[in-house]
Amino acid sequence: MVEIAKQEDELRREFYETYLPRVNRELSIDNVLMDYSDGILNGNIIEFKEHISDLNNVLLQALKYLSARRIKGKPIPANILLISLTDKKAWLYHSADYLNVIETPFAGGASKGNSGFVIKDYDKLFEYDNPLDENGLIETMRSDDYTKIHLDENCIVGWATHYYELNPSARKADFIGDNTGKTRIIGEIRKPTVFARFIYPYKGETNERFRYLMDKLNDFMQKKDLGAFYTHQLYAQKSLELVRKAIARVPEGNDYVIIDRCAGTGNLELFMTDEELRHTIVSTLEYYEYKVLMEVLGDKVTIIPPTEKEDTFNMGLVRGADALSKEYITHPIIMEKVNNPNCTIILFENPPYAEPTSLEHQRINTAKSSSAWKNSYVVNEMKKETKGSATNDLANAFIWSAFKYYLRQPTDSYIVYSPVKYWKAHHLINKKFEEGFAFNRRHFHTKINACVMCAWWSNITAENQRLLKITAYDIVDGNLKREEVLPVSYIESLFSSKYYGSRDDFENPTYDGILVGLDGLEAITGKKRIKPMFHPDMLGYLVADSVGFDNPDAKSSLLVAGRYNGNGFYLHRDNYLQKLPMFAASRYITYNRRWTERGRIMKSADGYKAFERDVNNGRLNTFLLKCLLFTVFEPQNHMRSFTGSDGRQYVNQLCLDTTHGETVASEALKDLKPTEEEAALLDVWQSIIKQAKNTKNYDSSKTYGLYQIKVELDTSVKDELTGSIRYLYPELHGNINTLAKLVKNYYLKEIVPTLFKYKFLK
Repeated sequence: MVEIAKQEDELRREFYETYLPRVNRELSIDNVLMDYSDGILNGNIIEFKEHISDLNNVLLQALKYLSARRIKGKPIPANILLISLTDKKAWLYHSADYLNVIETPFAGGASKGNSGFVIKDYDKLFEYDNPLDENGLIETMRSDDYTKIHLDENCIVGWATHYYELNPSARKADFIGDNTGKTRIIGEIRKPTVFARFIYPYKGETNERFRYLMDKLNDFMQKKDLGAFYTHQLYAQKSLELVRKAIARVPEGNDYVIIDRCAGTGNLELFMTDEELRHTIVSTLEYYEYKVLMEVLGDKVTIIPPTEKEDTFNMGLVRGADALSKEYITHPIIMEKVNNPNCTIILFENPPYAEPTSLEHQRINTAKSSSAWKNSYVVNEMKKETKGSATNDLANAFIWSAFKYYLRQPTDSYIVYSPVKYWKAHHLINKKFEEGFAFNRRHFHTKINACVMCAWWSNITAENQRLLKITAYDIVDGNLKREEVLPVSYIESLFSSKYYGSRDDFENPTYDGILVGLDGLEAITGKKRIKPMFHPDMLGYLVADSVGFDNPDAKSSLLVAGRYNGNGFYLHRDNYLQKLPMFAASRYITYNRRWTERGRIMKSADGYKAFERDVNNGRLNTFLLKCLLFTVFEPQNHMRSFTGSDGRQYVNQLCLDTTHGETVASEALKDLKPTEEEAALLDVWQSIIKQAKNTKNYDSSKTYGLYQIKVELDTSVKDELTGSIRYLYPELHGNINTLAKLVKNYYLKEIVPTLFKYKFLK
């Protein structure tokens, strides 16, 4: 089978080398290989086989590729060419004849389960070993026609993404629009211009069909600025249990109101009874979500604003529905309930999550403009009472304002979805936790496995509450799956407040050194936030930033000199060992990717007294050496050896390459009596350094750590035809992968338990 595949690849390459110059000499094989197909060439999808013995089977395979393209929001070529390479035959079919198949989503591999497919007659057969047919095949491959498709919930997100990529300044109204209400912006989907050749106009008057996708249809920056509103139906149903327990506490004789200030299209309200809906007030800031919300729940709940006016549409948002504005907080519909002592307030929300300092904003220079919400009335009031990074989180503004402006009595409640850090690390509230769940963030229209807490808080002060317990629920095969009960522990202090070193560790340092970037090399560009310190006893620079694990690779690094943007400290040769547990703790999510960990487990210095005591009494000597062994083999240790622009030789001392003599790490690890697992790690390393010395790029003057070997010596080439990566030194690459597996097991077994014991992880 391998030889057959190889023969097919060679024939396919030969075909392209022969015909691409005749179709378009500017195209390369890389230009046409896409979406797992054998080629998209102008308005043609091509499927090659060494010999086609079953046209039905191969045609269905090509149609599955087209189905996937439609879902991704990519144009559907009008022609399907099935090419039998050894026979020099090409069958031409038209994709329009199979539109119903293309508009059907498929699961599994495109080449599997294709037998029994009924096809129509081919349009033409090119036997391209004769000149006339060969010329006809070339003319066909030059054609640039496409088959229009219908938009539905399976593909609308893909086409929206494609639209915003082509039109970076476009907003949601430009793409989706609708044909109802006071503001009628027809939008691309109803009157295609950009996609006029590729899609049929969408005929639906409203966007109700896309109700559960409305957050994903926002343009890129609006997604970031507004956050995600979507809540999976199973989670919405489960969280109603908490709402109903809150309702059960309503004092006899009281009325009650359920308020959702960020309802989106009403997912949280989906399973409410009519009686519960009658007691509910909802609003949403995004205009097209508001219109769907009106259509779905308008006759069952109170909506702010109650009806659409001529000026309701406000640059894609809803005038009067900004929950962070003073206008909203003092809205008469809200105040009627809040000011009534005989009305119990229950807030039930999944607040938007957005941070204006996110990497996505920074990449396209919109961080400042996207921070408008930070100048809102609520956030300005919040800053008077709350300090630090808590005010950088949009969700926190909702949570803080819930207790500030809405909840007044002990029987009032807040049921809220949010990552746990608002309580655990930001200390935003000190209210009594009644009950809660852990939900997997992946099911909230994201790609991240992480823990989102749905907590029921009562309006009762609880100053000494330091531990919460929440029951975890994942969604597996469309069903809610109960998992373990998870502890959520309060964090008192950060790494930087207890463990970071200082310049005082160094006597008479100079500031004529260099700064480096995340890649371990000298940073030539970028805003420098620290002074380039140098001292003979300086071992490197350690970053163990942030309490959580968002962007973990940017928030943890180990470098041979200061990092240009700071957030760390210089390591001293005399005390570096006791600093390494911070680096080890910062790698936790890399090695434990269970959804229950990210967003719940965080870094802390709460065990610093016990840690310093046991460091001083020698109880942790072996553990610190184990941390060192882990550190020298951890890929995020980006220490490199090179000559800096200051003329100094910077040598990676936290590695085990002893080619030029002992390093600081190799000398220290002489005191570690290796276990069987540690001996295995060291044996694989010896193979790696030996093989590294036989690579073309090896520089005998350097001292190599694992990372420098990976990025400089473990070189590869990309196969132009298949797109696969071929490593030039398979033994070296294989041993690097083997070491990574061994390091993971070692870390989880030998390092993590002690990190939890001394509360580096909590």
